[in-house]
Amino acid sequence: MAFDFIQAALAARRKDNLFRQVTTLDSAVGALIEVGGQYYLNFSSNDYLGMRQSTAVMQGWVDGIGQFGGGSGASPLVTGHTQAHQALQDYLAGVLGRDAVLLFNSGFAANQALCQALFQLPVNQKRASEGYIVADKLMHASLLEGAMGSDATLRRFAHNDCAHLQKQLDKIHAGAKSTAQDILLVTEGVYSMDGDEAPLSELAIISEQHKSWLMVDDAHGFGVLGKTGMGAVEKHVLNQEQVPILMATFGKAIGTAGAFVSGSQDLIDYLTNFAKHYIYSTAMPPAQAVATLASLHTIEQSEQRALLHDNIAYFRQLATAAGIALTPSMTAIQPIIIGSPELAIAISQRLRNMGLWVSAIRTPTVPKGTDRLRITLSASHHKKDIQALVDGLILVMERANEAKFIGEKR
Repeated sequence: MAFDFIQAALAARRKDNLFRQVTTLDSAVGALIEVGGQYYLNFSSNDYLGMRQSTAVMQGWVDGIGQFGGGSGASPLVTGHTQAHQALQDYLAGVLGRDAVLLFNSGFAANQALCQALFQLPVNQKRASEGYIVADKLMHASLLEGAMGSDATLRRFAHNDCAHLQKQLDKIHAGAKSTAQDILLVTEGVYSMDGDEAPLSELAIISEQHKSWLMVDDAHGFGVLGKTGMGAVEKHVLNQEQVPILMATFGKAIGTAGAFVSGSQDLIDYLTNFAKHYIYSTAMPPAQAVATLASLHTIEQSEQRALLHDNIAYFRQLATAAGIALTPSMTAIQPIIIGSPELAIAISQRLRNMGLWVSAIRTPTVPKGTDRLRITLSASHHKKDIQALVDGLILVMERANEAKFIGEKR
């Protein structure tokens, strides 16, 4: 029978405690979510600044729908690109110090588009140089899948390990068939599962030494890091020449959806002509662009980033005092490594029974043996919320080693 592997694959996921299911929210207000008629403090959202339901974003949607309607109606190159899209692109190019910006419907699409457009040449055009994508071991699946689906040779270096990166680049040069090489060095500003930051200044130097292009996926740093919230590249004071490609998303700290790629005018013109994810997709709704721009203006002026960083420090202070083992992350992402998918699920469920929503993240999303609780903090959290989280963690972690713990329902 066709596709017999489906049932076998699902059965294996269930057996290994790796089966995934969608949770349907009844409502979400501030730091609270409602699921099945029960309310929980939400410590699993990427809405780091609480902008999703801010007055500015909500009004932006209303104004945008009033002016442009519910959708864009076409792909950008047909009739889907409006003044709202252009205003967002122009603003981003200005604040980021970039020549130009291109909007995408998601970060996944943006990363795939970049890899395929840069390393799958147009029909009848022959590549004059060898193509390589050199990526951090913990890069997001969207980039790795895009790289493997392109004509580039993918090389990976140990997470945030500049010495290992140097070795990988040296190997590429030593084994090259010619001196002409197109090398894309890829990192994330903030890593989504570990919450740690990339050594961007060092990576920029290495990239320059090896005549490669440095690309930063700043999905989890954009809106949060930097003097004005423009992300990891702003924090490290790096320009377009040092970081030729910057990708970031709007669905985390910005509180809307979609993504962008920024860089030189030639890069953006090339993607406009050859990035299939852009050319053949309906443009994001103009109202979404209006709401996104409203959020960016608000973030630049607001105290939300200060509130978030204060909450991060408060959580780490309480958790450390309670003897809870934390990673070195100083961002909104605060993972607690458990090591077992079964135990991670059990701890997450026990916290849920206390009214605390903390997701268990398991392999293959994270490396095997590093299954974890992925705690995310927000400017929407109050100090009493964070205190409740730490109190819950203390109670649950103390009992986590008991043999009967995993089988308990409550």
